[in-house]
Amino acid sequence: MDLKDKLISSFMAFENNVDVDHPVHEVRSEAMKNFETKGFPSKKDEAWKYTSLNGLQKIDFSIFPKEVNALEYREVKKYFINEIDTYKIVFIDGIFSSNLSETTHDGVDICLMSSALNKPMYKQIIDVYFNKIASKDESLTTLNTAFSKEGAYIYIPKNKMPKKPIEILHFATGNEASLMLQPRNLIIVEEHAEVQIIERHQSLTSNEVLTNCVTEIFAAKSAIVDYYKVQNDDANASLIDNTYIDQKDKSDVKVHTFSFGGKLTRNNLNFYQNGEYIDSTMKGVTILGDKQHVDHHTLVHHIEPNCESHQDYKGIYNDSSTGVFNGKIIVEKLAQKTNAFQQNNNILISDKASINTKPQLEIFADDVKCSHGCTIGQLDEDALFYLQSRGIPKKEASALLMYAFANNVLESVRIPELKIRINKLIANKLGVNLGFDL
Repeated sequence: MDLKDKLISSFMAFENNVDVDHPVHEVRSEAMKNFETKGFPSKKDEAWKYTSLNGLQKIDFSIFPKEVNALEYREVKKYFINEIDTYKIVFIDGIFSSNLSETTHDGVDICLMSSALNKPMYKQIIDVYFNKIASKDESLTTLNTAFSKEGAYIYIPKNKMPKKPIEILHFATGNEASLMLQPRNLIIVEEHAEVQIIERHQSLTSNEVLTNCVTEIFAAKSAIVDYYKVQNDDANASLIDNTYIDQKDKSDVKVHTFSFGGKLTRNNLNFYQNGEYIDSTMKGVTILGDKQHVDHHTLVHHIEPNCESHQDYKGIYNDSSTGVFNGKIIVEKLAQKTNAFQQNNNILISDKASINTKPQLEIFADDVKCSHGCTIGQLDEDALFYLQSRGIPKKEASALLMYAFANNVLESVRIPELKIRINKLIANKLGVNLGFDL
């Protein structure tokens, strides 16, 4: 039985354990029909031209964990941002860990998706927001919708801001020989509200793990959302991350993606600007080695006038690693006075490393400022020679140049402790001690 057939049969068992009168029963069933029709994407699909899922489909993944595996804080402490106090929503093999988590209902809701889906008190919000911007056509998104059960539920009411940032952590322990996880996050930030969120998927095992994650983010008028994705996983862990963001007037949403590890990582990041004077920011740093593969797909849909978007992705590729960047900006006819910027710059450290980059603009308005570009190259030999002539060893000189190359992405990180952590991860990936405070 291949993975698609196993998922279809597992869905039948999943449905037998779910009340048919459940508020999202029909949504799940329709989503599974869509996945059954489309199946897994292949390299014949233009959007997946450079990323193959064939190898993953041959693995006999467990769809549901057979037993709960408890973790002690000391075992996973290093994956938390311990320098600051945070709310924490922690899952172990897809199951909520109450002893590692800190949730709250004190003026804001920072809790579980399962609670929001099953408790009548949340029904009105679920009816308005759940699965409203997630794609009905993208097959892996519909697969997640079909199995949507657990994840993070964050609701920030009007004029509110949580007392501290929020961490969402997913741990895979290796309890199964191979495990597929499908977390579903719903984040709602109402007018003039603000939130900071750090998300991490971390495998603690050499066993195969495939995570197919979907996140829906709604930013109301003048809302501010800072979202940080830290991807530094085990060599046998794969992540497919679909994020959909709906913005209203004067909202400001920033998503930073730091991709440092994992066997295969696919990030689909989609912004929909449904209002005026909106600001959307997507920034990313990718540092890969071995045979790792990362594929970034971004979309910014400018629908109304007087809005801005800014995309800046940096990639450093070593060994036989491969990267993909496919960024699209759509400017509708009514979206006059749009200011959109898109840039993807890459450094290839090894002759065997490769990057496929494709920035795109589709502009139907005539009064706009839009630019895009990409570069692929190697380290500047003159700059490297200059640093070596000042007594800096070649390895450290190369690291300094690569750090400087990626640094402007880090400048917009608004959580200082996270910025320090990311800098340390970069130094570790480059294999050097940079020798100065970060």
